[in-house]
Amino acid sequence: MLLPELWLCLSFGCAASLGRSCLSAQFRRPGDFVLGGLFPFGQDTVNLKARSEPTLLMCERLFTDGLIWALGMKFAVDQINNSSSLLPGIRLGYEMYDTCFDALVALQPSLLFLTQNGTTEIGVLCNYTEYQPRVIAVLGPHKSGLCLVTAKLFSSFLIPQVSYGATSDSLGNTKLYPSFYRTVPSDKNLVEAVVLLLNQYGWNWIATIGSDDDYGRGAQSLFLSMAGDANICIAYEGLIPTDLTEPNATKQLEDTVKNINKTKVNVIVLFAYSMSAQGLLEQSMRMALGKKIWIGTKAWILSDITASIPNIQSIGTVLGFAMKTRTVPGFQEYVTDLFSSVEREQFCQESRELSRLTNAEVLDTHCRHCDHVSLQDIWPMLGVTMVHPVQVAVYSVAHALHRALGCSPTACPRAPIRSWQLLHFMNTLSFEVNGQNFSFDQAHGTNTGYNLIFWSWRNGTLTYQTVGDYEQSLYVNKSQIQFHTADQKEPRSSCFTQCQPGQIRRVKGFHLCCYDCTDCPENTFWSSPDSPTCPPCPQHQWAPTRSTRCYERSQRFLFWDEPLALALVALTALSTALTAGTALLFLKHLDTPLVRLSGGGRSLFALLSLALLGLSCCLYVGRPSDGLCVLQEVSCALFLNGCFSTFFTKALEITLLTEFPQCAPRLLCWVSHGRAWLLVALCLLTQGLLCFCHLHLGSDYLLVDYKSLTSEVLLLCDTKSWVAFALLHGYNSCLAFICFLCTFMVQTPARRYNAARGITFATLIYFVVCIFFIVIFATLKSVLRAVTQIGAILAITLGILGSYYIPKCYIIIFRPDLNTVDYCQNPIEEQPEEDTM
Repeated sequence: MLLPELWLCLSFGCAASLGRSCLSAQFRRPGDFVLGGLFPFGQDTVNLKARSEPTLLMCERLFTDGLIWALGMKFAVDQINNSSSLLPGIRLGYEMYDTCFDALVALQPSLLFLTQNGTTEIGVLCNYTEYQPRVIAVLGPHKSGLCLVTAKLFSSFLIPQVSYGATSDSLGNTKLYPSFYRTVPSDKNLVEAVVLLLNQYGWNWIATIGSDDDYGRGAQSLFLSMAGDANICIAYEGLIPTDLTEPNATKQLEDTVKNINKTKVNVIVLFAYSMSAQGLLEQSMRMALGKKIWIGTKAWILSDITASIPNIQSIGTVLGFAMKTRTVPGFQEYVTDLFSSVEREQFCQESRELSRLTNAEVLDTHCRHCDHVSLQDIWPMLGVTMVHPVQVAVYSVAHALHRALGCSPTACPRAPIRSWQLLHFMNTLSFEVNGQNFSFDQAHGTNTGYNLIFWSWRNGTLTYQTVGDYEQSLYVNKSQIQFHTADQKEPRSSCFTQCQPGQIRRVKGFHLCCYDCTDCPENTFWSSPDSPTCPPCPQHQWAPTRSTRCYERSQRFLFWDEPLALALVALTALSTALTAGTALLFLKHLDTPLVRLSGGGRSLFALLSLALLGLSCCLYVGRPSDGLCVLQEVSCALFLNGCFSTFFTKALEITLLTEFPQCAPRLLCWVSHGRAWLLVALCLLTQGLLCFCHLHLGSDYLLVDYKSLTSEVLLLCDTKSWVAFALLHGYNSCLAFICFLCTFMVQTPARRYNAARGITFATLIYFVVCIFFIVIFATLKSVLRAVTQIGAILAITLGILGSYYIPKCYIIIFRPDLNTVDYCQNPIEEQPEEDTM
């Protein structure tokens, strides 16, 4: 193992003969109030055992950063001690110790800070109100993992601890860490910025990698929770080792790269410190992962460790967020003067005397290597390392102490102040550093914002180009970002597209966050972007496909102005006109043999019933109602019965004469002449009683149908009881069937008119129409149901006219020579007079 002094000389290139200075003595000074400081001066044993060049370079960088942070604290304290407005008359002291990036090492100076002032013992008391520890406040450590250990310790004694680099969101829990503060933004702010960047470019299919430490695990956990809320799908999440010298470190990196390659993502978010990031980037290049978009964080985006990897530009596009910082005026000059002074023996002797007054030799964890460092060794890092957060941390404690003491503009009273008394002022005060105002938020942090950094390569030279920033919102200057693609435009990395209004998500594959966009079906609407389903519209409303709202339904029935309705009304008028014309013709030739053979006056009654039956078609057109629905069926049954009752009397008459000639003389008087009207009246009375039963059992009613039509509400008359329907129309069917049986086998002598044939065909047409009508009517629920009923009525009306009355009209008009007694002889008139008597 390399000795610390020898390692420093090899890495920094010490001047000849291991020259020594008294720089280490500058990190302890007595004062009225002492500040404790925890800085990474040394290196842990693991890093010292690792002799690879990148590891040594990393150790050099960590040591340099720690040294510069410590010098920043010393600079801020000296500024305050020389100030006439801040803590006038009060001198601040400080004690700085090495953490070695190790929690156990960091606990040693932390416990020393807790010792009772002037002793090396920690008092065990029931009440610590008057307890005065060795320091009034503590600055550091830098890493979140160390702060999570020390913050519990200092919070138990309510000693203010201000970190200049810890970003873990867990430290923002003021119940667990009531005395912890930080002058850098929380990882929560960083993760918010990363999520906003992904959303701005529409990258929702990504991999996220974190280092296996408190920083990596904490930041990745925050990112996973926020990514889910922002509709970002994580294709792969993994952890990479922090110590690359471990035996299985290479295997872990190989597995990580393989898993990233399987997902086919184009964007990788990396939360890791520079050593872990370096290992992953090098492994991805060795395994030819290809060019990707790497989104980094402040932990490695500005690190020369990752930037110095050979051929690093082949990894693709690198974007990342780095904390906004300001330069500290006068700091470089201060460091230059300090390094000039530590080489003078008189200055060193005075410094060692002041250092001994702090009684710090009880703990040998100060900067053991600082005496071997020259100004040239740290000069390149003075402009890169973030000193401003250290300065703000010192000033926050100084301003709180200034308030707690009740200082005037010219002097401060010499009053005892306990550490816990500063907390109230730390929580509420607003202070100024270099012209910029600062205050701690409710999580005891300061959100100074971030710069969006783009790795810009020109002629093989890397430039950290600022292309945006984030404070409360994200701004990106997209024109300055040149991606690795052929057209230098951003590549796609998504497993879904943003759904448009009127679309919902349907999960696809094994990843619940990957989905396809599906249009909302008819009669549903899109309620919100996050809704997993399309809620149905209310019954009285409707919606088309992919609709964002519901609309009121319009009513649908057979309108008078529809072409189909107009055609049916015209056909109704034609049938009524034909019926009326036939009736007038029969009335004119009422005494002729053919009209008497057809029934005489009863034929006129039948034609009147047919005319009314045809006109009843108008009841089916227009907006229906419960009354109209009842009237439709009743009128149809009664008017049809008026026609069939006359057929019934004629059919019985023909049957008696042809099939029962022996009984005919006695019974014909009841089915002919005046007494036949009694039979017609009896038929109508029976139909009227059946209509009453129909109304009692369940008449037709108005059905408001919301299901049959998409955008309309269908109004139609529906059958409530099929038993009542059968009773109503079954009687007419029975009459028609009797008429058919009585007439279809009747034979007529040659050169005589066959009166039975017309009744046979009329009833046959009726049955054919009824069969088709019942099949269609029972299954159809639309506006065509009314059309079907109208069509059936017209078919029956025209069928009866065409089969029974039109042939007789033809004879009357065109063949009057057949309208004679010989051709149209009434069978009743053929009976001998004596038989008739």
